[in-house]
Amino acid sequence: MKQIILSLLIIPQLFIASGSRSGDTPAPSAFLLRSAPPVVRINQIGYLPTGVKVAVWGGPDNVVVREFSLVDSATGQSVFTGYPARAYGAYGPFGQTYRLNFSAFRTPGTYYIQTPSARSPYFRIAPDVYKGAADFCLRYLRQQRCGFNPFLKDSCHTADGYTLYGPMPDSTRINAIGGWHDASDYLQYSTTSANTVYHLLAAYRDFPKVFGDAHASTGLPGANGAPDVLDEARWGLDWLLRMHPQDDWLFNQIADDRDHRGMRLPRLDSFYGRGHERPVYFCSGEPQVQGVKYKKMNRSTGVASTAGKFASAFALGHTLLRDSDAAYAKALLAKAHSAYKLGVAKPGVQQTASVMSPYIYAEDNWSDDMELAAAELFGLTREQRFYRQGWEYAAMEPVTPWLGKDTANHYQWYPFINLGHYELAKRAKGKDRNNLTGFLTAGIERVRVKAEQNAFFRGVPFIWCSNNLTAAFAIQCYWYGMLTGRDHFAELAQANVDWLFGCNPWGTSMVYGLPAHGDTAVDPHSAFTHIGNYPIDGGLVDGPVYGTIYGSLIGIKLAEADEYAAFQSPLVVYHDDYGDYSTNEPTMDGTAALIYLLALKENEGLTTEASTRRPAR
Repeated sequence: MKQIILSLLIIPQLFIASGSRSGDTPAPSAFLLRSAPPVVRINQIGYLPTGVKVAVWGGPDNVVVREFSLVDSATGQSVFTGYPARAYGAYGPFGQTYRLNFSAFRTPGTYYIQTPSARSPYFRIAPDVYKGAADFCLRYLRQQRCGFNPFLKDSCHTADGYTLYGPMPDSTRINAIGGWHDASDYLQYSTTSANTVYHLLAAYRDFPKVFGDAHASTGLPGANGAPDVLDEARWGLDWLLRMHPQDDWLFNQIADDRDHRGMRLPRLDSFYGRGHERPVYFCSGEPQVQGVKYKKMNRSTGVASTAGKFASAFALGHTLLRDSDAAYAKALLAKAHSAYKLGVAKPGVQQTASVMSPYIYAEDNWSDDMELAAAELFGLTREQRFYRQGWEYAAMEPVTPWLGKDTANHYQWYPFINLGHYELAKRAKGKDRNNLTGFLTAGIERVRVKAEQNAFFRGVPFIWCSNNLTAAFAIQCYWYGMLTGRDHFAELAQANVDWLFGCNPWGTSMVYGLPAHGDTAVDPHSAFTHIGNYPIDGGLVDGPVYGTIYGSLIGIKLAEADEYAAFQSPLVVYHDDYGDYSTNEPTMDGTAALIYLLALKENEGLTTEASTRRPAR
């Protein structure tokens, strides 16, 4: 749960007394409007030689860009001249914008882009620009570990937890130690954790060559003969097994919004009235508390949204671990079947619970989760009933509802894309495969129509966790290409990758410390950095929000002068500042999706490198 709750709890008088924004929060009208200086924004990681290569020029509306040069940084000589196809007009802080496409140039090297009014930073073109990026982002997940934390070399939350809402008496003690903390708080959600596990497993399944082995299963330095990505996924699987301890028991979350009463390092957590023991909420399939003083209950209707995610993670874990640890894999397969059975028996959503405020993860869809689980179980068993059921679930939600929309509630449609469509399509043939691919295409097209109206090709809405949606949407575009063999959405997919790494109005990477030489997030809303002065290497921050959202939030006070002030706008806002909990808080599930995306891009580079080495015939 994100830190808006913290602000409401700390300064409720601002909310009650005025019902409006804090005086510390600038209204959208205070932002500079289309007066930003000319700049050229790039993907700071760099570009693959055979891939799409686009930069974006933004500046005042009275400046025209008729051509641009790609300049060799070593010689100062122009190696390519390009001509923008069109002016895209105003966007955010810019009065005019252009896309600068240099995809035709493929020679590796270090370059910059020069226009008469602005020059870009240096960047590389090379097959290895993404090398090590996925492994780098695993650092953040190791830092988020609960139980034994290898980053701190200390343990936390070792008494979790006592049950609520279950068939057993409330306060029954169960072993729920482990897993990952959700974000800068220390809540733990089964839905985000299972989604994280699945993305890590899928990244290794699809791109095994990109991952290294530098850490033990504990997360401490030292190779153990297994890739680090599988070690991390297994850490999550171990916790999911504890959260599904018997066939008819499934738990949804550890802790609640009482967590948000202040920042502290994990081992100092004592906010629940029972020492260091925290509540563990059962998947009851029925409404649970959503803010006591608001006299609300959440809209839970079943358990399938959680059960489906468990089942798919367990099934894929079985597939990848059965050769290296047969006994463990067998246990995962049994749990995959029991979790799936619970989802079939109780269709619907299990939303999260809160005690002190009305804010929750209010997931509204579940058929996508059960579709993915059915697809994985069909792949394992080849039983046609799973295939038929997967198709029934697929038809319930052909297109993930936020695609093409301007807004959505927080985590309303989760995961952010339909992973089940891709996995079922891989196992389908003929008309079935075409129909499933068509579902993915329809969602992409809805975003494309909006994206091609601006120079950044931005069609993802600026809601909370917009970066998570950005990474997920890029993956859906690439999956389309894998299923069809077509590159119809290649430029759109790359634009979303580029956005995350600096081709955005602020010119900054949204990933802490990546790339090492670039302008990246350095002051996130995180206790690790703010209290411990620890880096959160590889963490993907929430991302930009609409100016209207930012202007309505309570309690935001930037800790330092805004280095991106010239690039804020009524449209969209981003701050690399601890005080902005809305745009600069990292999340573990968003980082996991990014790990998959970066593994995909690194693998693309390996493929490019191999093709250039292949002897001509």
